[in-house]
Amino acid sequence: MAASSSEDATLTPGKAVDGNTTTRWASQEGNDREWIRIDLGEAASVSRVKLLWEAAYAKAYRVEISTDRTTWTRLATESAGNGGTDEWTNLNGKGRYLRVYATVRGTAYGYSLFEVEAYGTTGSGPGPTDPPTGAFTVVGAGDIADQCTQSDANCQHFKTADRAAAINPAFYITMGDNQYDDAHIEDFQNYYDKSWGRFKATTYPVPGNHESYDDYENRDEKAYREYFGSRATPQGKMWYSYNRGNWHFIALNSNRFDEDEQMDWLAADLAANRKKCVAAYWHEPLFSSGDHGNVPVSRPVWELLEGAGAELVLNGHDHHYERFAPQTRDAQADPNGIVEIIGGAGGKDLYGQGDTVQPNSAKRIWDKFGVVKLDFTDTGFRSQFVETNGTVLDTSPTYSCH
Repeated sequence: MAASSSEDATLTPGKAVDGNTTTRWASQEGNDREWIRIDLGEAASVSRVKLLWEAAYAKAYRVEISTDRTTWTRLATESAGNGGTDEWTNLNGKGRYLRVYATVRGTAYGYSLFEVEAYGTTGSGPGPTDPPTGAFTVVGAGDIADQCTQSDANCQHFKTADRAAAINPAFYITMGDNQYDDAHIEDFQNYYDKSWGRFKATTYPVPGNHESYDDYENRDEKAYREYFGSRATPQGKMWYSYNRGNWHFIALNSNRFDEDEQMDWLAADLAANRKKCVAAYWHEPLFSSGDHGNVPVSRPVWELLEGAGAELVLNGHDHHYERFAPQTRDAQADPNGIVEIIGGAGGKDLYGQGDTVQPNSAKRIWDKFGVVKLDFTDTGFRSQFVETNGTVLDTSPTYSCH
C-alpha cells in the first residue's frame, strides 16, 4: 500500500485496508490532487469497489487499475461526490494495482478513507503484471549535460549519450544533475535534449541539487519537472518506483530527504514490494571518496533499504566513477550488505580524489567519462563502467539477490 501523502504517522495507507472501519488513511491537508494505491497481491479481475469516506471526502475522484503502477486504466469517475459510502459495481478491470485518485476536495481538509474494498477474482488478469522475467540491461549516468554543443570537441555529454545508445539497454536511468549549471528549461532544451534527450521516452530520471537551482528560494525543481513531464512524476511526486522482471526499482529525490512525506512513502513502498531483488537510485551518495565525500542525509534512506534487504544503490553528485563492495550503513563490509556505485562521469567536468578513500571502496576512476552498464537477471546483477570509446574499465563480481 502507498499514498501520495499521509497526514501523520498514524494515518497511513495501510489503515484503509485493515478491515477496521474505525481506523483510516488521511492525506495531508490543503492539496487537491492526492491518491492512495492498493497492491492486490497478484493479477486480478476487479468487478466491484467500495469506498468508505471519513468526513474529509472527495467531491471529484477516479478509480483506476494498473498492471505496472505506471499506466492506469480508469474504472469509474465521480464528479459530484458527497462522502459517506460509494460503491461501484459492474466494473471490468484487470490488473494488480488499484488506485483512488482524488482531484477536488469536498472540505477544507484533505482526503480520508476508512476502507477501500475491492471485489473480484485473482489469477484471471492479463498475465504477468510486469515485463517478462529474464535478463535485461540498464544504462545509467549522473552529472550529465554541460552547456556545450556537439561541435565542441571537449563536450562529453554527447559522447556518453552515444555510448549509452550503442549499448542499447532496455531503459535508461539518470542519477541527478542532468543539466548544468542551474537547470533552466532553456538549458535542458538546448543541451541535454540534444544528447540524452533522445532517450527521454525510456528514461527513469531523478533530480540532483543543481535541478533545485531554477527557483532556488523555493527549492523547486521546476524546469526538471517541465522538461521530463510525466516521466519526472509518474506517481504524482518526484519519487516513484517500478518493476522489471524480478527487480523492484526505486527512484528518489535526495533534495528532499529531510521531508517526512518521501520517507513515509519509501517505507510503505518497501513494505508492499513483492519482488526478490531491489535497486534504488538518487543523487547524493552516503559513501564517496570524491570531492564532496560522504553525504549523511542519505543515511536514513540506506537504513530503510538495508532493512528491506536491498541489493544495489546508484548515485551521482561526485564527478567520478566508484564501486563499493557490499557494506552496511556503518561502512562495515558485509556480503549481505548493499553495493553502492557512483556514476557521476556522465559529461560534466570531472572532479579529483577527495581527502579520504572510504572503506570498502573497490574501484575508483577519476579521469574518464563513461556510463554504468547494469546487467540484471532474475537472481542477481553485474555492473560495468564503460568509457565513451567503448572500453570496459571496471567489471564487478556477479552478485546474487538476498
